[in-house]
Amino acid sequence: MKTAAICLSLVGAAAAFAPTTTQRVSTQISLGLDDIGGSSAPLPNFDPLNLANFGSDETLLWFRAAELKHGRVAMVATTGYLFNAAGFHFPGMLSSDISFESLSTMTPPEAWAATPTAGKAQILGTIFIAELVTEGYQGTHYMKGGDLPTMVFPKIDFSGVSEVTMSRKRTSELNNGRLAQIAIMSFLAAHYIPGSVPALANNAAF
Repeated sequence: MKTAAICLSLVGAAAAFAPTTTQRVSTQISLGLDDIGGSSAPLPNFDPLNLANFGSDETLLWFRAAELKHGRVAMVATTGYLFNAAGFHFPGMLSSDISFESLSTMTPPEAWAATPTAGKAQILGTIFIAELVTEGYQGTHYMKGGDLPTMVFPKIDFSGVSEVTMSRKRTSELNNGRLAQIAIMSFLAAHYIPGSVPALANNAAF
C-alpha cells in the first residue's frame, strides 16, 4: 500500500543483527576504517571524501552508527514502497474518514500528505522514542565504547552465532542498507523529478 513505506518507517531504527562491540575511544584519531567494519569488495574502505579522518574517534563511530541506522530505515522504506507498488494495502480505516484502500491509490509522498496531523504526530513520536532507545541512553553510548545501535523490539539473541558469521552478517547488513538508500532516493527522485530515473519513468507507482 501507499502508506506502507510511511507506516513501516516507524521501525526504521530497528536492526536485523546483534550489536557490534566497539573499543574504548579517545579524542585522538586512532581508529580507521578497518576497525569499524563494513569494508567489502569491489570498493574496500571506499571513502572519497576522507571522512574517516574528520574529527575524532567518536566522530568516526558516529558516522558508522549513522550509516547503519540510515541503511536500516532505507531497507524498511524500500520494502514498504515496493509492497505498495505491488498493490497490497492494510485492511480497514486509518482514521474515521480515511481508509487504507484510498491511500493505496496514491504514491507514498501523497499518502503522507493525506495522513491526518494526529497520525503524523504518532508516527514521529514513535520514531523519536526509538531513536532515544537506540542512542544508548540506557547504557554506555557507542561513541564512548558501547554497542552500536541494535533492535528496539523484538530483541533477538545472537549469542549462539560465531563471530565469523556475525561479521559477515554485519557487512551484509551495511551493504544492503547502502543499496536501499540508493533505491529509496531513486524512488523519491522519480516522483519529484519526472524522467530523472529512466527505469521508473511513466510508472504510476512512483
